[in-house]
Amino acid sequence: MEFPGPIERKDFISGIQTMCGAGDPAMKDGLGIHLYAFNQNMGKTCFYSSDGDFLIVPQEGTLYITTEFGRLTVAPREICVIQRGIKFKVDLDASGQLFEEKSDVKARGYICEIYASHFILPDAGPIGSNSLANPMHFESPEAWYEDKTEEWRVINKFSGKLFVYPIDHSPFDVVAWHGNYCPYKYNLERFNTMGSISYDHPDPSIFTVLTCQSDDPGQAVCDFVVFPPRWLVAEHTFRPPYYHRNTMSEFMGNICGAYDAKQEGFIPGASSLHSAMAGHGPEAAVFEKASDTSKPQVA
Repeated sequence: MEFPGPIERKDFISGIQTMCGAGDPAMKDGLGIHLYAFNQNMGKTCFYSSDGDFLIVPQEGTLYITTEFGRLTVAPREICVIQRGIKFKVDLDASGQLFEEKSDVKARGYICEIYASHFILPDAGPIGSNSLANPMHFESPEAWYEDKTEEWRVINKFSGKLFVYPIDHSPFDVVAWHGNYCPYKYNLERFNTMGSISYDHPDPSIFTVLTCQSDDPGQAVCDFVVFPPRWLVAEHTFRPPYYHRNTMSEFMGNICGAYDAKQEGFIPGASSLHSAMAGHGPEAAVFEKASDTSKPQVA
């Protein structure tokens, strides 16, 4: 997704573009995949979604997020989750004020909005407690509020449409709350990667950071998966993803670096979509290189 032009100014909400999805937010089932690219703070505007939880994945530019529960700073290689109904704003600096003059500060990334249930950690099963994403590495904002009487604008996403209404005070005036329903962030560099050390290619679900479960056991509404730098040490096998078809649609976004199966063209900020049961696999050059590799390497 391209950044706004040198004259055009877009904030986080106006910079969102929906790419694909499944299900229906009115039925509380399915998900939406969005991209964002913006170069303006939100000022005295906040947003909340009645449709689903937002999983925000920065690709370029640090996000300064203010929520009803406090503030989060989310950099590339980190993610954050803001649940449905929580008011928040996303800015490019800590001030949150509108840029009066031209600024070169900008941000771009991905959003996964789930309409059903919430994200949870996957069941680790035989791989135990010292694997994948560890609960102690998830961070919630420190309590913070402001008590100001001033004009604000609230944007609400409901059944796929945006509605706007004014309020005469800061929406971030929540002084106290009860429960465990709050936004959080996670550093993807803390993910403990699992893999094969003998032969064959493990299922991509071994890289699941967060999952949103469906009513059918073993079938997720969404699995958020990360492929970080890691050692590939298997012998007598083909290491990149081999030619395959999935029962789930597969949306991929490149945060940084190169992907195993696409050495050229799939640059940071790019996206790809493989629909359910559509065959796909590594490009020819990757196939030839992987077929001749027999030593351990960093993916």
